[in-house]
Amino acid sequence: MTHDSQGPPVYGSAVTKVEPFGVDHIPDSERHGKPSSQFFVWFAAGLNFPVILLGFSAAYFGLSFTTAAAAIVVGAGVGALLMAVMSRMGVRLGVPQQIQARGPLGFFGNFLPVAYINVFSGVGWAAVTVILGGKAFAELSHLPYWLCALLLTVVELVVAIFGYNMINFLQRALTYVLTPLFVLITVVAVVRGGSLFEANPHADGYVGAAGGSITLGGWFLAFLVAWMPFASDYSRYLPDTAKVVRQTTWYTALGNFLTIAWLGILGVVVGASASSSDTITALHELMGPFAVPALVAVGLSALAQNFLNVYGGAISVQTLKVPVTRTQAVAGICVLAYGISLWGASGTEDKFKVFLNLTAYFIAPFAAVLLIDFYLGGRGDPRRIAELYDRSRIVDWGLVAWALGVAASVPFWVSDIYTGAFAAAHPGAGDLSMLVAAGVAVIVYLFTYRLKPLWRRAGGEDPDVATATDTAPGKDTSAEQLPERAPDLIGRG
Repeated sequence: MTHDSQGPPVYGSAVTKVEPFGVDHIPDSERHGKPSSQFFVWFAAGLNFPVILLGFSAAYFGLSFTTAAAAIVVGAGVGALLMAVMSRMGVRLGVPQQIQARGPLGFFGNFLPVAYINVFSGVGWAAVTVILGGKAFAELSHLPYWLCALLLTVVELVVAIFGYNMINFLQRALTYVLTPLFVLITVVAVVRGGSLFEANPHADGYVGAAGGSITLGGWFLAFLVAWMPFASDYSRYLPDTAKVVRQTTWYTALGNFLTIAWLGILGVVVGASASSSDTITALHELMGPFAVPALVAVGLSALAQNFLNVYGGAISVQTLKVPVTRTQAVAGICVLAYGISLWGASGTEDKFKVFLNLTAYFIAPFAAVLLIDFYLGGRGDPRRIAELYDRSRIVDWGLVAWALGVAASVPFWVSDIYTGAFAAAHPGAGDLSMLVAAGVAVIVYLFTYRLKPLWRRAGGEDPDVATATDTAPGKDTSAEQLPERAPDLIGRG
């Protein structure tokens, strides 16, 4: 079979067919679906207990309910808008977000941030979510935790292997199943344990209203920042039309904002009444006679988030040109995530926040460079897609912008494993790391994006381009057997 953009689709909208594409550009013949799919993908992914867990921290910072809720709304709102823009990039270009990063960073310059940000992040998030889902099902069924975590991992593995269409189908189904369950959790939690409260200057983590708000709101922004390297992965099959691009933007923003703001504020309301340091146990106790549907919701929500974590992580592995199929990459990520989930099952809350910070500090400048390159650097032009598959573009200045952004943020880090010099000296300022990292990356990009490529190999035909143009009709060119291909896009609107 071929992936000729002029031929019939080889994948189309088939839900039970294994996706044949890896990090390839998606040709016009394979474009399908509706922009509303992005609402369900991200709404279901946000219906997750870690969001409630973050809201619990308002009491630790001594923030009043009003201040905490406002911080969450701002953090969720900014993150949702950025996610919306990243998602529309997928519709326009038809490639994964990690491939887009080759534009400003270079073909090989993209390897380091993708290896850390996307692969590490995908495995880490998958492990965190398996832990919470496995604990919920273990609490519910009284089966061993390791077995519940294993069963969740197996389901995620199978779905991620089938790929894009099955993930979209199940995210829609999980939205309809999880929404009433989380509404039930909200109502019961507010009635049984929720309370509005004033600021508490004597709280253990009190650093002032401003610093606490910046840090708390930053965590919710960081939750969505962690998705940004994968945003285009779930929109790249949509038809590239002005109407679809516009509607995709709004559906993505709405899907992300509603769940993050809703569950975050719910966490604030019930956090002060938590009677256990283990959040799953605290939820079980709080829900009382409604504990069963609540634990079912938490367990199923692990699937809604991890379908994306595992699938996106596998695409990241292929972006690194590791000689494995997408199926093999999915299996590897699931094995690693399961192993980490066994190690990290205790002290989940503290480890989760450390992991959230250490991914966001690196992802924020990465996303900033991609966004500004798309709009200012002209990367939004589909006629330049072939550049993303050009191996002669070894390293470009975007890598420098990303690296300097990360380096500049180090003095501002706030983490249990490392607190930067500025953050230690001025705790009342809150965690400014992401803002500094993104700001410096943008400034460096503005000074360098018009310069000649930092490192470009002279002469020689790019092997990926040769593979794309020399394929004979009828030959199997599935993405799991050939490297990604640079399509002929001249003249495409």
